[in-house]
Order: sequence, then C-alpha cells, then structure tokens
Amino acid sequence: MNKHLVVIDLGSNSIRLKISELQPDGQTVTKHYEKRYVRLSSGIGTEKVLKEEPMQRTLSALREFRQICDQYEDKKVVAVATAAVRQAKNQQEFLQRVKEESGFDIQVISGEQEAYLDYVGVTSTLPLKRGIIIDTGGASMELIAVEDGAAEETVSIPFGSVTLSQRYHLGDQVDAADLFDAMVEVDEVLSHQRWLNRFRRSKIIALGGSNRALAKIYRWRNAVDGKAAPVQGLTLRSETAFAIMHQLLEADRATRASIRGVMKERADVVIGGLLPLVALMRQLAIDEVSFSNSGLREGVLVKYLEHAMDLPDLTPNKDHE
Repeated sequence: MNKHLVVIDLGSNSIRLKISELQPDGQTVTKHYEKRYVRLSSGIGTEKVLKEEPMQRTLSALREFRQICDQYEDKKVVAVATAAVRQAKNQQEFLQRVKEESGFDIQVISGEQEAYLDYVGVTSTLPLKRGIIIDTGGASMELIAVEDGAAEETVSIPFGSVTLSQRYHLGDQVDAADLFDAMVEVDEVLSHQRWLNRFRRSKIIALGGSNRALAKIYRWRNAVDGKAAPVQGLTLRSETAFAIMHQLLEADRATRASIRGVMKERADVVIGGLLPLVALMRQLAIDEVSFSNSGLREGVLVKYLEHAMDLPDLTPNKDHE
C-alpha cells in the first residue's frame, strides 16, 4: 500500500484536494487539504453543456493541485467527478483537457456510487442505526436510507444548490413566486421517492456545503467566548433550522454573505441548497438534524484502506448487507 492517498473530489460547486498519510497501524493523518470554488455547473442549463469560463476555473485549480501533489512521493491518486461532469454532454472533451493540462485521470462516478461513498464516509465517523443521509451538492442531491446500519437505498437526484438557485433566481433578494416554484419542484421530486415515508420522525444527517452552512450559522450564534462547537456531530432542532432559513430568505445576497457561517462564495446558492433538507424535515416531521464533515472523500479513503478501491463496484451488494 502507498504511503499517501490523494483524493480529488471534483464537484459541481467546489473542487477539493485531500492528502492523507497512511500509518502502519492503519490510522490516517491529513497532511494537506485545499478547496477551490470553481462553480463548474454554472450555466450548465437544460442543454447540459459545461461552459468555457467554469471549465477554465476548474482547470486552473487542477493545475495548482498537480503542483501540490508533486511534492509527495509514494502516493496513490484517486480523482473522481460527480454531477456536473456526470451530466455534461461535453464530458469527454473536458476530461481530455483535464488529462492534458493537469495529468489527472478523472473517473466519473454514478450518482448511486456517490451516495454509497457518502454513506461509507458518514457512518465511519457518526453512528446511524436507522435514518436518512442527505448530501446536497451543486448539481445533484444524494439520499441514502440507512436500516440496521446498512445502506438500503442510494439515490441521486439531478438538482442541487447551484442548479436550483440559478433556475429559480434565488441568488439575491428572493421573490415569493420564485421560491414557491422552487419548493413545488423539490416537493414533487421527493414525493416520487416513496421509500422516504418509512422514515417519518427518524434521524437525518446532512452534509454538503449549504447544509453545513446552516450548522455553521448556528454554531457561531451559540459560540461562547469566541469558541464555537464543531460542525461534526452538531445537532439542531427543526424550529431552529427553519428560523435560520427564514433569516436567510429575508436577506439579500450581500446581507447573507455578512452572516457568520456563510462564505461569500456560497451566499448566492445557499437558499437553493437548503430547500431539499428543509423539505425533507417538513414532509417527514423530523424534529432535528445532525451534520457530518465526512462524506465522499472519507468514503474513498475507507474503501482504499479496505483494499476495495474498485470504484465501479462500490454500490451496495451482498457483501455490504
């Protein structure tokens, strides 16, 4: 096994690099972590074509990541792309440019594989016997049903914080009619997932940038002497989540960006990003939500340590049940 595992997670809103040192005793130490907001799914629209400017931002970040990776010897690089690249009609052209300009071979994983890796990453650090995991990204949302600790359902839905916010003009001051239209679409899509009804009043664990922004707002609002609780494992009541959503909806983009816990790069997509979580909590009468800092990248690390890093076979099978 290599000494270092490099995981590159090319998402629809951000791209992340995590380099872990693998210890002889099986433990891991994070040696380097980088995140760049590239908004790759920006303007992808109904034609599902990646636009030149977002591609250039992404390629620039990947070239930078290559320079960082080259500083580490004895490494295994696992680079995966999710919804924006998965949905793009010009996927192959983009991946070829990535290979030529950065040297990275990016593997596009399916929505179900992404959901399963989220499940592995979350449950490796937070116990969940029964409940739902939701990961809201820039252009997709993954839902995982956990029953008796196992991933029973892994579903990917092709909308997320960027696509919903752009489609329904939720980036700045929100119009009531636009918000209503967005809520109707989210509610309708979730209603087709009939298995969700079995999880009324169960636990829910949320991840993804917009969901974590909700946790960060709460943690800073309740900080004591400038010290805030960690996001990992943080739990808040539904009425608190709804009150924060209310505050965000009243604000324009600039005001949202000034709220501690909301990064300015996310202020224009946080409303769209939170709609699925809020809808789930309302529909299923879920009283509280917990948050995870672990997800896809940690799932890749766990599977690599298990010597099972054959990505096409990562979806649940009999060996996982």
